[in-house]
Amino acid sequence: MKRVTLELGGKSPTILLDDAALDQAVPAALIMAFMNSGQACAAGTRLLVPKSRLDEIKRAIVKTMPAFPVGDPANPKTAVGPMVSQKQYERVQSYIRKGIEEGAEVLVGGEGHPEGFEAYFVKPTVFVNVKNDMTIAREEIFGPVLSVIAYDSEDDAIRIANDSRYGLHAAVFGTDLPRARRVASRLRTGRVVINGMTDDPQAPWGGFKYSGVGREYGQYGIEAFLEPKAILEA
Repeated sequence: MKRVTLELGGKSPTILLDDAALDQAVPAALIMAFMNSGQACAAGTRLLVPKSRLDEIKRAIVKTMPAFPVGDPANPKTAVGPMVSQKQYERVQSYIRKGIEEGAEVLVGGEGHPEGFEAYFVKPTVFVNVKNDMTIAREEIFGPVLSVIAYDSEDDAIRIANDSRYGLHAAVFGTDLPRARRVASRLRTGRVVINGMTDDPQAPWGGFKYSGVGREYGQYGIEAFLEPKAILEA
């Protein structure tokens, strides 16, 4: 028999609590959504925001989007490059169309190429008025497409975040750290970051549910190659 460790896909939630500092949280949330042009298993493609701050957050997103220019991936100023292939470009376009068909509202971006670009380039797209049962909120798009989902309460945010067949990565933003940690502990994902994207090669990496089996990195990754042996004496 062969042992396998599988690190698979994700539909990662980023939760902005009602006390989040938007000048820090919104740019960080967009970085997590658009990193590697959205072609990342850990991309935070569901942004969960309090209904009481929805309009404020929408304005902050529109204001921040110019910081994510499309361009040549060899240019260090580029934030969003092309999709990996024509097939992936068409796949992302089909999801954008599906979002529109199902009633989500395009806040920025949309179908087609960004102005001045062709080939595999996609407009970085942010949808609002998204429900968590919509296709764009359920399936991994693997492109620069972010779904903004409004929630009523902290418990509602946690419920929405966990209502996914995936469970790889998540993020929580809030100024009350004990509260943010409490929320993080209730998320059914293999890793949660608080108030920004961070990494630790000693921390385990892997997911729950459809996001995989087993863990990589540090002691946890090494243990995947080991079988313990017990010798017991009476």
